[in-house]
Amino acid sequence: MLRRSLYSLPPITIVFLETLIGSIILLPVFVRQLNKEKITRLGLVQAAAVALLSGLLGTLWFTAALVKVNFISLSVVFLLQKLQPLFAISTARIFLRESLPKSFVIWAGVALVAAYFVTFPGGVVNLNTGAGTAHAALLALGAAAAWGSSTTLSKSLLTKQSGAMSTSLRFFITTALAGGALLLFGQSSSIAQVTPPQIGMLTLIAVSTGMVALYIYYQGLKRTQAKVATILELTFPLLAIVIDAFVYKIFLSPIQLIAAVVLLFAILRVGKTKLFFDDC
Repeated sequence: MLRRSLYSLPPITIVFLETLIGSIILLPVFVRQLNKEKITRLGLVQAAAVALLSGLLGTLWFTAALVKVNFISLSVVFLLQKLQPLFAISTARIFLRESLPKSFVIWAGVALVAAYFVTFPGGVVNLNTGAGTAHAALLALGAAAAWGSSTTLSKSLLTKQSGAMSTSLRFFITTALAGGALLLFGQSSSIAQVTPPQIGMLTLIAVSTGMVALYIYYQGLKRTQAKVATILELTFPLLAIVIDAFVYKIFLSPIQLIAAVVLLFAILRVGKTKLFFDDC
């Protein structure tokens, strides 16, 4: 929601400035953590992979997909974004050897279906978004794969580094990668076009939904299996609907209300499958 006011800036510029501001704020935390823990070689490699997949590629691909369909919200872009848990669960099974009990599979499936109907009232996907739909679909699928896979990588990273160090490394490396992409794409001149109000909004994003949210997420992920965490992330449609209702006066349809209740119940059932501390 906060990013709406930044629509005039190129996506790569937004990513670069947001992570740069976050990195500056996190610098004292990083210095303090260096006195407490050592950065392992494998931890650094995994942090770089998370930064590349989640911090850079996932965000860029998803934003580019929305641009392709002119930011029409009820589109195939959001449908494919709901496939993110499938990538997280698959990679968690392959790399972390997390088991998949029958009860988890059932309620995970219910959560995915409910999230679909929360996002698409009546179950109808708007495919009439112009010639860019097919390209947008591929970009959204790539974003889902990047974000889903990074959940598993982050879980593994947290077994080697603290939450504070993992957060710092992700921001620092993403800033470096985004800076390189900014130069590669020839968008460096856009930095001069950023207005003071936009800097303020970028700072708010970096502090709230950026580094603070990421640190809290890592604290939970450290104690939760990747496959459970990615299903719990499906609360995003519920939060978005609450914000729309109170801020933008956009209210749920009856089908969305039912789907929201089912989604919440399914998430609670996932939490009762006794997977939270297994293999952690």
